[in-house]
This record gives sequence, C-alpha cells and structure tokens, in this order.
Amino acid sequence: MRIFLRCLGMYPRESVLAPFFKLLEACFDLCVPLVVAAIIDKGLGGQNHTLVWQLCGVLVLLAFVGLASAITAQYFSARAAVGSAARMRRELFAHMQSFTYAQTDRMGTSTMITRMTSDVNQLQTGVNITLRLLLRSPIIVFGAMIMAFTIDKKLALIFVAAIPLLALVVFGVMLGGIPLYRRVQSRLDRVTAITRENLSGVRPIRAFRKEEQQINAFSEANRKQTGLQNKAGMLTAVMNPVTYVIVNLAVILLVRKGALAVDGGRITQGEVVALVNYMGQILVELVKLATSIFTVTKAVACGNRIEAVLAMPTGMAVSPAPDGTPTPADHTPAVVFDNVSMTYEGGGEPSLQDISFTAHRGMTVGIIGGTGSGKSTLINLISRFYEATEGQVTVFGLPVACHDLPSLRARIGVVPQKAKLFKGTVRSNLCFGYENATDEELWAALEIAQAADFVRAKEGGLDAPVEQKGRNLSGGQKQRLTIARALVGSPEILILDDSASALDFATDARLRKALRELAGNPTVFIVSQRTSSIKAADLIIVLDEGVAVGMGTHDELLASCEVYREIHESQFKGGEA
Repeated sequence: MRIFLRCLGMYPRESVLAPFFKLLEACFDLCVPLVVAAIIDKGLGGQNHTLVWQLCGVLVLLAFVGLASAITAQYFSARAAVGSAARMRRELFAHMQSFTYAQTDRMGTSTMITRMTSDVNQLQTGVNITLRLLLRSPIIVFGAMIMAFTIDKKLALIFVAAIPLLALVVFGVMLGGIPLYRRVQSRLDRVTAITRENLSGVRPIRAFRKEEQQINAFSEANRKQTGLQNKAGMLTAVMNPVTYVIVNLAVILLVRKGALAVDGGRITQGEVVALVNYMGQILVELVKLATSIFTVTKAVACGNRIEAVLAMPTGMAVSPAPDGTPTPADHTPAVVFDNVSMTYEGGGEPSLQDISFTAHRGMTVGIIGGTGSGKSTLINLISRFYEATEGQVTVFGLPVACHDLPSLRARIGVVPQKAKLFKGTVRSNLCFGYENATDEELWAALEIAQAADFVRAKEGGLDAPVEQKGRNLSGGQKQRLTIARALVGSPEILILDDSASALDFATDARLRKALRELAGNPTVFIVSQRTSSIKAADLIIVLDEGVAVGMGTHDELLASCEVYREIHESQFKGGEA
C-alpha cells in the first residue's frame, strides 16, 4: 500500500486536481434530476414551453460543463498514473540492475519481468482509477441520498435501506475476489516463466523433438491460470444481477410509495422521477465502485509485490580491511584462494570444496574439468559475483570482501561463458566497460582478440551495426568481440570463461600467443574444455565435482593426475597432438 501512496505523492498537484474536477462533475450530475423534475412539474405541467426550452438548455450546459470537468480530471489522473508508473519502472529497473548474481538467481528472471511489466501496468491502472473513479462514486452515492432527503424524508428512507444492502453485496463480492485475484497474479509468473523458457530454448526444444511436451506444459499452466481467472470472473459476475435486483425492487417501492405521495399532494410527479433517477445513479456508481475497488485491490497487491523487490538490499557489503593488511606491492600475489568453499543458495552439495592456490602477477592459470565441476563458480568468486561460503579469496593482497566493487571490477576483465553482445555498433559494444577508449585502443584489443580482420571487412568498421545478441555475427565472431571488449582498458586480471569454444584451433592458438605477449603483465585465467588451450599455462587447476584433484603444469598433471590425463587423451588419442 505504501508504494501505491508513493505513486500518488509523486504528482501531488495532479493527485489533488483530478479528484477536484471529478467532484465538480459529480455535483453537476446530481443537479440533473432536479432540472428534469422542474421540466416535468413547472414546464410540462404548467404548459410553459419557454421554460422547458430554457431548462433543456440548462441540461445541455450541465452536460458540457460536466464533460469538460471529466476530460480535465482524466488528463490529470492519466498524467499522474503514467508518470508515476514510468518513474516506478525506472526505479525498479535500476534496483534490479544492482542485484547480485545470487539475488537474481533467487528471484528468477520471469518474476522480475512480471514485476517490470504486468505489475507496474496494474499499478498504473490502479492510480488512474483511484483518481478518476474511486472518489467520484462515494460522492454520487451519498450525494444522491442527501438530495433524496431534500425532496422527501419518508421516501428517502428507501435509499437508507437500499444503500447498505447494495454495499453488502458489493463489498462481500469484493472481499471474496481479492484473494483470488492475488492468486491469479501469482500464477501469471508461472505462465511467463514457461513462455520465456520456450522462446529462449526454441532450438534445443526442436532439436530433441520436445515441442509436444512443452505445449502440454504450457497448456497445463495456462489451464490452471484460466480456471482461476474464470473462478474470479464468475464471483465478480454475481454482483451485477444481485445489485440490479435490489435497485429495481427499490425503484418499484419508490414508484409505489411515490404514487401514493403524489395522490396525497405531498410531492410532485417530477420529484418522483428525480428520486428514481437518483436511485439509478446510485446503482451505476456502486457497480463502478466495485469494479474500481477490484482494480485498485489488484494494483495494491501488485504494488506490494513491487515493494518487496525494492525492499531487497542490493549489492554486497564492503567489509573493513583487517588490521595489519600490507599495502599492495608489485610482488603481492594477484589472487589467493585459501580453503575456499562455495554452496549456492538452495543447493544441497557444495559447488566448490577447500580450494587453495596462489596466482602471481603475470601468471596464466588454466582451469579445466568436466561439465558442472565448478569452473565458472571458481572464477565468479574472483570478481565477487558470488560470495564464498567458507574460506577467503584475496585479490591484490586484500580480501575480496574488503574491496570497493566498482574499483575491483574496473581492474578485472571478464569474458563470460556465453558471448553477450548488445544492439548497437562494434564500437558501442567494445566501449561497454571503458567509455573513453580511443580508436587506437579499440583496434589494439581487436588485434589481440583476432577480430580485427573481420571488423575491417565490415562496412563501417568500428561503426558496423551489431544486432541484439549479435544475431548478425557468427559464434566465433561474437566470442572474439567479447574477448576484445574485456581487453579494452588493459585489465590487471583477465578471466576467459570457456570463451574460445567456438574458435578453430588455429585462431585459438594465435589468440593464446597474443595473450602471452600482453603488455602490462596481467594475470590471465583461462577456463577451457581443451587441454590445448591451457597447455602452456603456468598453473593448471583440475576440478572434479567441485574438488581440486590436481594442480601443476601440463607435464606434471599428465604424470600425476588421472582426470587430466583422461581429458587430454580423449582429445588427442595418441597422447600428444
């Protein structure tokens, strides 16, 4: 609810003016039955045609003034709703961007997409409805009852009896529907997740002929969502017929009692018509109020979901440096793992167990192992994308938890396992982490990454277009561009997470040679499935189910580590290539 009120507070002027103009419109609407009563009693009853035309002109004037008030109220309410939703969406996006990997994993991509789209849209609609309709309906309902008392106190008692009955039906249906609509919104997350999985995984689904299975999974989730939505809709549908029955019974009673009052000379025929009109206004406004409350309730529920995301603490806390920490010097190791273990949140078994090694400046460290052995987990701890659950990771002589994250990551170049490129140009992608890079620096990075030739061949060179996810590039071209992006800015630590898997052996060999000749003496971590890619590394770490089963050079591991020897011999069947 606080997030909903915050949206209203973002536009205080509009949040006041919109209800104010709706109040004016409601007042004009309440005057209409009195004018109609005057037309019947004084104009038609007195055969005064001039007065009839004059009062009809008053009705037209009330209609135009009411319309102007309604349009003005709509303008201010739409401005407040759309503006606050845009701000909320920006704030939510910025907040999600600061999540750690662990927080992103815990929340889930589909949930975050639902919060950014459906939930914010519902919140926008709720703000609009609140300012435009929610305050108008009570004014009309109670205003009509007050106006009825000004006409005839006895007949107004029918209003006093009908309004609580109508309110009981409306709010009873509303209270029953609120939990259902909350469940509907939650189920939407599941449908979104399945849709996203099918769209992002369309190729493996087709490759393994799983279309029918995925169709069934989506149909089942959609069936449950539809069933719940129908249940909520059926409950809501009960409201209209019941309210119409109550109002029509009240109208019948009004006409009956009003006829007797007219015969007795207590009220006029026009006043009976006015009372019936007021009852009709009450019916319309209560139905509107119920619909508005349903919408606002859904908006508040969505606002609570958004608020839960915004309340999540972002980033990682920076710990104070321990006493006696030496000032980093050239001889200080670049990276030290001291009995490091890592278990993902919700994971049963540790992904890494008791990993200890030292990587000095200028070293090349190779990391190899089977799928799921913990290679990517290990290198993610260096950049502090995840926290070690046990032990300590030290970077440049300081525990990684004591580093300021932006300054730490500015010294590290990371090439992720999946080549991620963004819509734009080659230049915009290369400058992603180092905005002020010169053309000379960009071309130097492209030369090292073995990407300069195909970039020069493209029309526009550095300004050649790149489509979303690099769809207009081959797998090898995408990998080389992501390597070049990491090299821009000359990082002190370069991490290549299986980033040469799409390169042929010749290109991979040229890349490794260029990396060994890098200026600035950086520490290079190479994660690979190929022993040829890490053969020349100063230190090779062999992982098997999260445990370091071997450490040493290529020759040492061939002699001492069975896992490494099996990997090597599976790739080079005669032993050496």
